[in-house]
Amino acid sequence: MSKVRIPNLSRDRWTDDARKVFSFWGEPGSWEGGSRTNTQMVMANHPALGIAFNNFGKQVLLESTCPIRPRELAILRLSWHLKSEYEWHYHVGYAIAAGLTAQEVAAIPEGPDSPTWDGKPQDRAVLIAIDELRRDSAISDTTWDALSDFLDTKQLMDFVFTAGHYVMFGWAISAFGIPLEEGVDKIGFDLKTASGRKPAASFRPGETDDWAEQSGV
Repeated sequence: MSKVRIPNLSRDRWTDDARKVFSFWGEPGSWEGGSRTNTQMVMANHPALGIAFNNFGKQVLLESTCPIRPRELAILRLSWHLKSEYEWHYHVGYAIAAGLTAQEVAAIPEGPDSPTWDGKPQDRAVLIAIDELRRDSAISDTTWDALSDFLDTKQLMDFVFTAGHYVMFGWAISAFGIPLEEGVDKIGFDLKTASGRKPAASFRPGETDDWAEQSGV
């Protein structure tokens, strides 16, 4: 992680347009007090970009037709490739909530050749697709056919755009120097946490009444 290059927007610069960015996800009290998440407070430095980014992020995170399991597998594999600790930290909890086991999450850095994916051709196809996109900026015909066995046209489109979104997001986090929030129980790529507790499920905006309070802790 580089040093912080673009800091959280200072309170004296909280215009209404900036508040629309960091309150976009409906986090309680965010309009008055700011978001708990550094990414939203950084994006508020550029409200027009922040709103455009959040609208696309809403499609990817909440309104995607792509099933949540392949989506989270894809995001975590990309997070590992990009060494994006921020994305990894939050999506481990989302993946567990989606039904992935800790053993499966731990095998994501090992890639599609891990024996963990034996008998799970759909999961393996997702990981291969992400590796191909990362390496070749394309998906081979064989892998596309494997994905098409369980994803329809809209789902395939959402899948590819999800991958692109999180590459872009990972670049921004790294380039801007956005750190994990103070006080979160950081989850490493080896699934070890700062506290020694096992990673637990966490929920996306609106999925539970307390999603904002428990997210990433």
